[in-house]
Amino acid sequence: MSFLIFAAIGALAGFLAGLFGIGGGAVIVPLLVLTFGVLGFSSETIVHLATGTSLATIAITSLSSARAHFIRRCVRVDCLRKLLPGLIPGAMLGVVIGGQLSGPVMSLLLGGFFVAVALKLLIAPGLARDKERLLPLPGMAGAGGVIGAVSSLFGVGGGTLSVPFLEWRGVSMRSAVGTSSACGVPIAVIGAVTAVVVGWHSPGLPHGATGYIYWPAFLGIVLMSVLTARLGARVAHYLSERWLKRIFAVLLLVMALKLLFG
Repeated sequence: MSFLIFAAIGALAGFLAGLFGIGGGAVIVPLLVLTFGVLGFSSETIVHLATGTSLATIAITSLSSARAHFIRRCVRVDCLRKLLPGLIPGAMLGVVIGGQLSGPVMSLLLGGFFVAVALKLLIAPGLARDKERLLPLPGMAGAGGVIGAVSSLFGVGGGTLSVPFLEWRGVSMRSAVGTSSACGVPIAVIGAVTAVVVGWHSPGLPHGATGYIYWPAFLGIVLMSVLTARLGARVAHYLSERWLKRIFAVLLLVMALKLLFG
């Protein structure tokens, strides 16, 4: 039964990964927190396991959705190259910081983070630029560091921050979504490896976990998410940018309320 639940989470997360370029972590993490709680996992490791497992699955789903967006020429390679020098060290730093925080603190921080991003999309659309103005390499690399650290800290891949950031700098919503899905690949790979190392000797880990990655959940999610990520990428090209923003924001608010209030 638990494996079927993980597969259902993967189907939804994969679709949303392709649709929004968010890696699916905004759905995977809170749903895994809920599922792990029902399974009776230690409260001190639940959030860490959810974020680590999420990063491991995003390494696969982001690759699939990035490929689909790349075929449709919606991945800005120039932006990706400038962000990459910061994404990798940032991803490592985020997991290390998360390993020092308690589960309840992680839940509060994650919920607050989702609320902030959702409100920005709903009530501050004027921050987006009509004309594209990318930052020079040092600025883009610095932004990549922040995106990598925050994304790996909360197990959300990268799109939750990189989509609003790229849109703010004048990149179209569809290109921002496609590029963020590509950004999610190095963030997730580096973050997942770091999650294994940081959680290797953590007490209270369930059977089937290596560090902060729970493999039964990983397998169930990946089996379905790879299939549905491509479907999400196709749907994204039939929705207006306004509706993409609104749906993205509502999704984040729902997940934030669950994390903040249980």
